Amino acid sequence: MRPLLRWIGCLLLAGVALQLFFVLRIAAMLLIDPQSTTFQRSEMWQIASRDGAEAGWRQQWVPYAQISDQLKRAVIASEDAGFGEHGGVEWEAIERARERNAKAEARAARAEAQGRTAREPRLRGGSTITQQLAKNLLLSGERTLLRKGQELMLSLVLEALLSKQRILEIYLNNVEWGEGVFGAEAAAQHYFRKSADRLSAHEAARLAVMLPSPKFYEKRPRSPYLNGRTATIAARMGGVALP
Repeated sequence: MRPLLRWIGCLLLAGVALQLFFVLRIAAMLLIDPQSTTFQRSEMWQIASRDGAEAGWRQQWVPYAQISDQLKRAVIASEDAGFGEHGGVEWEAIERARERNAKAEARAARAEAQGRTAREPRLRGGSTITQQLAKNLLLSGERTLLRKGQELMLSLVLEALLSKQRILEIYLNNVEWGEGVFGAEAAAQHYFRKSADRLSAHEAARLAVMLPSPKFYEKRPRSPYLNGRTATIAARMGGVALP
C-alpha cells in the first residue's frame, strides 16, 4: 500500500504545483503582456510542419486604448453579451448549450438510423470571453471533462485577479482571426489594410462574426451567413457598455 500511497501523493502534489503555476502565470499578466498562448504555439507548429519556412505569424500587441471601441463592442455583442456582469462563467449558457448539443446529436443519430447521410452536428460550448481566454492561454484543445473543469477554474482565477478591461485587452490581442493571424491589429491589417483603432462599425462587426470559425470565413468572405450576421451584430453594438 505504501508505494501506492506515495504515488497518489506525488500525483496530488503535481496537481497542486500545476494549479499554482497557472495562478502565478495569470498574476504576472497584471503587468506583463503575454507574448503567445498555448493555442497559438500549437497552431503555428502545425503550420510550420506543413509549410516549413514559409509559415507566417502575424501578430502585433496594441494597448487597450489603441483598439477600436467599435471592435470591443462588436466582440462582446457577438461572443459574450453578459461579459460585463458575469464572474467568468455563465452557468445557464452552459446548460443551454448542453441541451442544444444533445438535440443536435439526437437528430444526427436518427438520420443515421434511417440510412440518411447525417451532417456532423454543430456543437456549441456556451463559453464566455473569459473561458475562451483561459482555454487559449494555458490549455490544450482536447475536449474532456477534466480539461473543461480546468477551464472553469482558470476563468474564475482570471476574473479574480484581472480587471474586465485587462481580460478583454489580452483576449483581443491574442484571439485567432485567420490562418496565422492573431490579434486585433493583425486582423485589421490583414482584412482591411488599416490599424485596429480605425475600424468602422461594419468592419468591426464583420471581424467579430468571424471569431467562432475564422479560418472558414477567411476562405468564404462572401458567405451569406457572414453578411447577415454582421448586420445583426452591428445593430446590437450601440447597446453594449464597455469595461
